[in-house]
Amino acid sequence: MVAVAAMEPDAELMLRLKYGDTAGFALLLERHRAPVIRFLYRMVDNQAVAEELAQEVFLRVYKARESYEPTAKFTTWLFRIASRLALNWLRDVRHEKAVDSLEAGTGGDERARELPDGSPTPEEALLREARIEEVRRAVLALPARQRAAVLMHKFEGMQYSQVAGALGLSEPALKSMLFRAYETLRARLAHMG
Repeated sequence: MVAVAAMEPDAELMLRLKYGDTAGFALLLERHRAPVIRFLYRMVDNQAVAEELAQEVFLRVYKARESYEPTAKFTTWLFRIASRLALNWLRDVRHEKAVDSLEAGTGGDERARELPDGSPTPEEALLREARIEEVRRAVLALPARQRAAVLMHKFEGMQYSQVAGALGLSEPALKSMLFRAYETLRARLAHMG
């Protein structure tokens, strides 16, 4: 166990889980549940589905405990599972999702959650709400793998190596994918300055 002490805490918890210490799983769940749900929500644009997919992510983590090897950062491995589940879900419900996304974007409840608390005036709040919605729609319009890469890199703050590992890409391939995604976003949002 000397090597375990030198590795990242999450990998250490996974190895402890591998050897029968189930308390480590609760800690992993506590640390990573919210970021995984947040990532999945941004991918699928549906809170209930994001929570279901997150349950599946952690179920797969638990099932993989006996074969787990800390060859990559734990979060890279975790987000690889999450991104694959999200991409599969998007593929399976592509046509239905397009209709749901358009309808969900017009609902007042969803936009109300995105309003910042400290908005000084209603006009500024409406302007900010419209900009957030426009950025959200632009990100949702990206191809699913590009969207996953952008969300992990920009919104989850993951490094290139982690995102590349999560998506099963080389770093140069990821950087190329992100470049194309950011160029698409720049073009779609150029009018925002």
